[in-house]
Amino acid sequence: MYIGRFAPSPTGELHFGSLLAALASYLDANKNNGLWLLRIDDLDPPREQPGATEKIIDTLDQYGFHWDRDIVLQSQSHQHYQQALNQLIKARACYPCQCSRKEIIERTGHTQYDQHCLFTPVTKEKNISYRFKSTGKTVQWLDSIQGIQSSSEHPLNDFVLKRRDQLWAYQLAVAVDDHRMGVTHVVRGYDLLAESVNQLALITALNLQPINFAHIPVIKNLNGQKLSKQSYAPALTSKDVNYNLLLALDLLGQSVDKKLLTANKSEILQQAIVNWDIKRIPLEFSTLMT
Repeated sequence: MYIGRFAPSPTGELHFGSLLAALASYLDANKNNGLWLLRIDDLDPPREQPGATEKIIDTLDQYGFHWDRDIVLQSQSHQHYQQALNQLIKARACYPCQCSRKEIIERTGHTQYDQHCLFTPVTKEKNISYRFKSTGKTVQWLDSIQGIQSSSEHPLNDFVLKRRDQLWAYQLAVAVDDHRMGVTHVVRGYDLLAESVNQLALITALNLQPINFAHIPVIKNLNGQKLSKQSYAPALTSKDVNYNLLLALDLLGQSVDKKLLTANKSEILQQAIVNWDIKRIPLEFSTLMT
């Protein structure tokens, strides 16, 4: 059974780029008679904004999205991440690391980790992280939009599983939660394509079910920056729901009936499900957002 998901982080409100990802994920799940789930990836308290989770949920509701199970909060799943880390430690698929970001840069001149602690015994008992051991591992998969991808194009690295501040890192949490939720398909932005290599390598190491990925293009602003919270993308509002849904469908390469210009959001989404074709999504968006 097809099970998809949308998993925003509560570091701010949803913007038009978020809508593109949510809409593509939602339509693909519904077109395939699957389930569409909502998860809030709230694992980084220092970056989270108060009230952002509630605003995200409210905005999705305003735009007519309906999720098929209870909302999952990553902040309630710490014990599952620890179990996965213990499994990797036992399998010697990860290792402790005492290097700070500053030390890595001073040693290498960049932020790419050099496996220093893989070959050097850790002397600290506190402020250590755990890193995935990528040596000897290769990954290849067929992305439903971008085509064949592999670790030769997006090299694996010894990414962090648990941070020095004891917060869980993105890859471990996502791999564990997607498995626990039964997720089979993930439709998300192209900016996360390289992360899929790490995620699939971790899924293999944990003996979990592989994920089918599809990465849509990212929308950019007039300065050529990815539309994001970091580039101060404006939050979605309830005033332009129909317009934004139709614009998103057009950008995603889907056929939009002119009759929908006067339709309500439910009619727009229902018609979009009927007409959805993931193969029509372009490899790049030509329209820049203001």
